[in-house]
Amino acid sequence: MRFLHLTFLFTCLLSSASAQNFKGLVVGELQEPIFGANILHENADYHTHTNDLGQFIVRNAQIGDTIQIIHIGFEPKIYTIKSLNEEVRIELTASIFDLGEIVVGQNTKNTNVISMIDVETVPVKSSQEVLRKVPGLFIGQHAGGGKAEQIFLRGFDIDHGTDVQISVDGMPVNMVSHAHGQGYADLHFVIPETIDLIDYGKGPYYADKGNFNTAGYVQFKTKDKLDKSQVALEVGQFNTLRTVGMLKLLDSEKHNVYLSTEYILSDGPFDAPQNFSRTNFMAKYSGELPGNTRLTFLASNFNSKWDASGQIPARLVDRGVISRFGAVDDTEGGNTGRTNIAMTLTKPIDENTFIKSNAYYSLYDFELFSNFTFFLNDPVNGDQIRQKENRSIFGFESTWNHNTYLNDDLSATFRVGVGLRADQINNNELSSTLNRKTTITNIQLGDVDEKNLYAFADVEFDAGDWLFQPGLRIDYFKFNYVDALATLYEDQAQTKATFSPKLNIIYNASNQVQLYLKSGIGFHSNDTRVVLEGATENIIPAAYGVDLGTYFKPFPRLFTNVALWYLQLQQEFVYVGDAGVVEPSGKSRRYGVDFTFRYQLKNWLFINGDINYAHARSIEDPEGSNLIPLAPSLTSTAGITFNKDNFNGGLQFRYLKDRPANEDNSIVAEGYYITDLNANYTMKRITLGLVIENLFNQDWKETQFATESRLQLEQNPVEEIHFTPGTPFFIKGLVKYNF
Repeated sequence: MRFLHLTFLFTCLLSSASAQNFKGLVVGELQEPIFGANILHENADYHTHTNDLGQFIVRNAQIGDTIQIIHIGFEPKIYTIKSLNEEVRIELTASIFDLGEIVVGQNTKNTNVISMIDVETVPVKSSQEVLRKVPGLFIGQHAGGGKAEQIFLRGFDIDHGTDVQISVDGMPVNMVSHAHGQGYADLHFVIPETIDLIDYGKGPYYADKGNFNTAGYVQFKTKDKLDKSQVALEVGQFNTLRTVGMLKLLDSEKHNVYLSTEYILSDGPFDAPQNFSRTNFMAKYSGELPGNTRLTFLASNFNSKWDASGQIPARLVDRGVISRFGAVDDTEGGNTGRTNIAMTLTKPIDENTFIKSNAYYSLYDFELFSNFTFFLNDPVNGDQIRQKENRSIFGFESTWNHNTYLNDDLSATFRVGVGLRADQINNNELSSTLNRKTTITNIQLGDVDEKNLYAFADVEFDAGDWLFQPGLRIDYFKFNYVDALATLYEDQAQTKATFSPKLNIIYNASNQVQLYLKSGIGFHSNDTRVVLEGATENIIPAAYGVDLGTYFKPFPRLFTNVALWYLQLQQEFVYVGDAGVVEPSGKSRRYGVDFTFRYQLKNWLFINGDINYAHARSIEDPEGSNLIPLAPSLTSTAGITFNKDNFNGGLQFRYLKDRPANEDNSIVAEGYYITDLNANYTMKRITLGLVIENLFNQDWKETQFATESRLQLEQNPVEEIHFTPGTPFFIKGLVKYNF
């Protein structure tokens, strides 16, 4: 008996001694690393995830143990450990998308799950739809595709990006101290077909997200390599034409290069043709260097020009003087361009540590002619203005990532990052003009030099069912402005620093239920020209937020998210375009609830739905006059999509409720309900498609503002809704060839 006890003890000790870490690398069929794959150690009831390089480590593994690898869009794979001496490369095979494979309690970034579901089931069809992939985010276009979209999220009229941070491949899209408004975010340099991943988060809860991350952030990652080359042609009403080319130039196991191009023409539905055109070029290299180091390099160029009919007064349409697609000043319009160079290097240091660095440089130009008030200020020449700038942007960010195990039940993932963004804006201009030809007077003209140096650190403590994610961000800004209209030369300067703590807590109640509490402080900076004229408390006003929510799967193929949220801003900003100023309007408070679901009825049939309620008020104004203009209170989207055999497509609708256009709701911005339809049929290498926007031909106002204006023959000004009409019934066809 004693011998048996000794034998058993020796066996246990030997087994313990032989238990080691098993290292693996998960890739797809194109040999691209797969981030966020769920790794289940079935012998030890233990799970982990792949990092940015697709790497993972299974602790206390033994030869003969099995692990299961799960990731959305790929077949689950069972792997039996055969060796512990070297990193094993495991390839996953793409499969039919199955919501049943999602394990809620083993995901720490479930917002990514929702975006992955949507990218798989409802592909992006246009650059305007890119931002609509974020549940609850609405957009409005009021320059026929030329300007950046107006954005609405969580009770915000974000204008063109003041309260949501947007980036592409680590490169910021928001423009600080922009000629047309702080945070201006023009995503039209992104070709939709190149998008690979969409990551988003609502609220100011993320240490690596800085300026403009109050209502949330959206970051896009473009494809590192192409599955196949393709050319496509789209033709539609209103003289609309779009061509796309995606060409593989180099396709090997470790090095890939592709080129993507886009060309668009359209007159739009307007009485005065918009003569819109856009060209896009993008080339991208991705490579695997020695030591599993990965390098990507992107170069792109974008140019766009257009004419616009502007925002027209409702009184002229109501009287029948002009149609919904008419104009008061049809000489509005503009042109813009952006050239980008971006590089990302991800280098492993050891099996638990890697460093990810990116750097970027952009050349940007912008010129916009607008007329908001017609003849209110100048009854002879009219109130047309020009906003213009030329900008250079340089930046970099480097992040150290380290994973360690404090004991058998507690692991920690540390992340420390530093970065710099520098904007040099030459001839930032606001002028009164006539017919886009004559400059009447310069209202503002000068050079802006703005720098943002930052550092952040966070850690995720994984204690099994509980995860704790504290973080801290530090931002330092330096604002410089040289006023070209001043009599004497003076370089005006101001500096400001801010600290942004974060704390997120996640509880995995089961594989079907996850609860979370997110909290943090974020901020958005003010325009340099306003900073140097105003009080210091308006330079970087803080945003205080908290989310209480859950992800759960009541049924295997039903994924849902519910969140109660609260957000208070230290200072609300209102941009006055024709005056070139950003006016502070006091403190604001918002709270609401977001509800999202994704349901797979069949292998080939999906239903999606989002309902978002927000209550937005100004804190310092009296009741009844404390509404926040254009803040949406209720938005909803839903749809059904299918992908069966050679057919795919779907029906999608979006709803925006009536909302106040001014502080006392005496002027109302009308809501709308729009339905879109698309269908595609694939025959080997050829795809034929049909897209119908506004299927039921609703008369709707896409963007609306309460504006005081005066027409040329009017004696007194009138304040009322001025709007840009939404697209009427619009049909276009698609032909795509893959090779």
